[in-house]
Amino acid sequence: MAAPRDGFEVVEAEGSAGCRGSSGVEVVLPSDPAVPAPLCPHGPTLLFVKVTQGKEETRRFYACSACRDRKDCNFFQWEDEKLSGARLAAREAHNRRCQPPLSRRQCVERYLKFIELPLTQRKFCQRCQQLLLPDDWGQHSEHQVLGDVSITQLRRPSQLLYPLENKKTNAQYLFADRSCQFLVDLLSALGFRRVLCVGTPRLHELIRLTASGDKKSNIKSLLLDIDFRYSQFYMEDSFCHYNMFNHHFFDGKTALEVCRAFLQEDKGEGIIMVTDPPFGGLVEPLAITFRKLIAMWKEGQSQDDSHKELPIFWIFPYFFESRICQFFPSFRMLDYQVDYDNHALYKHGKTGRKQSPVRIFTNIPPNKIILPTEEGYRFCSLCQRYVSLENQHCEHCNSCTSKDGRKWNHCFLCKKCVKPSWIHCSICNHCAVPDHSCEGPKDGCFICGELDHKRSTCPNIATSKRANKAVGKQKQRKSNKMKMETTKGQSMNHTSATRRKKRRERAHQYLGS
Repeated sequence: MAAPRDGFEVVEAEGSAGCRGSSGVEVVLPSDPAVPAPLCPHGPTLLFVKVTQGKEETRRFYACSACRDRKDCNFFQWEDEKLSGARLAAREAHNRRCQPPLSRRQCVERYLKFIELPLTQRKFCQRCQQLLLPDDWGQHSEHQVLGDVSITQLRRPSQLLYPLENKKTNAQYLFADRSCQFLVDLLSALGFRRVLCVGTPRLHELIRLTASGDKKSNIKSLLLDIDFRYSQFYMEDSFCHYNMFNHHFFDGKTALEVCRAFLQEDKGEGIIMVTDPPFGGLVEPLAITFRKLIAMWKEGQSQDDSHKELPIFWIFPYFFESRICQFFPSFRMLDYQVDYDNHALYKHGKTGRKQSPVRIFTNIPPNKIILPTEEGYRFCSLCQRYVSLENQHCEHCNSCTSKDGRKWNHCFLCKKCVKPSWIHCSICNHCAVPDHSCEGPKDGCFICGELDHKRSTCPNIATSKRANKAVGKQKQRKSNKMKMETTKGQSMNHTSATRRKKRRERAHQYLGS
């Protein structure tokens, strides 16, 4: 999700299950697309609007695209706010100070020098998360330093670097070896020769390791990631410092062209994009970014291939299915549960509600994707896809309906399958958890309450905006009146105080005479 702004709670106000609430923020298009968004240390900011059930705050604001917490990036600017030249200069200076200390070219030069050093001189500062050359040793003499860094360790930087586990900013959870190996084997079985890894550093590592150790493997990989620390371990054609929430290449046109060339190599054939965004990220800006990458790939296609789609694996929790499919209707969700090494909950082998909710969304036909039977997946001949063992085929829905790995039950009143813990509520007239509040907030449009669209596409939005504008003007008039009364009162109080002071002075003069 986007960052909480000015203290209000952020929910994905997009009608997605599991993200319910009566208020939140939405990403909106700028009033004038030709005007570039202001910049923060993480690139172009995004335009947000606060929304509340039944009304809309009309004043929109720019905020950081990547950070959810203003402690991590405190950028905030009203859309209609005019900044002085001094403030703009101060902001530019701040943005420069927040950039990595070394350029991409410098990182590559240091890496080439580092691998030429003898094993005993290859050191890594665990405190500064930095590869050290001999000239750097004095500055890190009191830090915890790892010595004898091998080539094997350099090929697995995700094991050298501390994961950035700030859920509100980076949420850098790394694939467990089981899931990572499954993905590499699957990509190879499907015949892909190039993988664009967007926010999947461990997959990038394993693809490169497999290629270096197996002469039959010819898969190449390019990593796009917001963690600049990976710049130390890869050449320019293997890594780009990148923000997936605003399609920003931190190293400018050079990195953009690296990505473009990778996507369009072999006329765009044999490539797939695999992305694992932070689970708190809003779906809409991610979808916009992925569409830009798709458009970049399509530039290298001939007119005859214009109907083709860039194959994609989008790894995200299952409860975002409706939102992802809204932007990419051809996507289908696989039953495979993706798990992570450094996440307390998302681990393989857990049962019931403790299972990992993370799935793979893809535009590749599910019948082409074989899931491992040794892990409990089976092929459903009716659905023509692999499903989890507990995902039983419902004859009424004519599909394997479970989303979370448990067996779901069919509700004849709702005419669909629901989670096993849900019951049908006669008051709400639909299934819900037993202790739910019938009067609680409901998903759907924040203006009219309908479930089939968002606030931004509501047919009543014009009426709502006029009403909100009228209310806003009324509030402004009231505020101005209160200010005038306050100013008048302060003036009268000042006059009274002056009169009292003069009376006291005359009294002192009289008493002293």
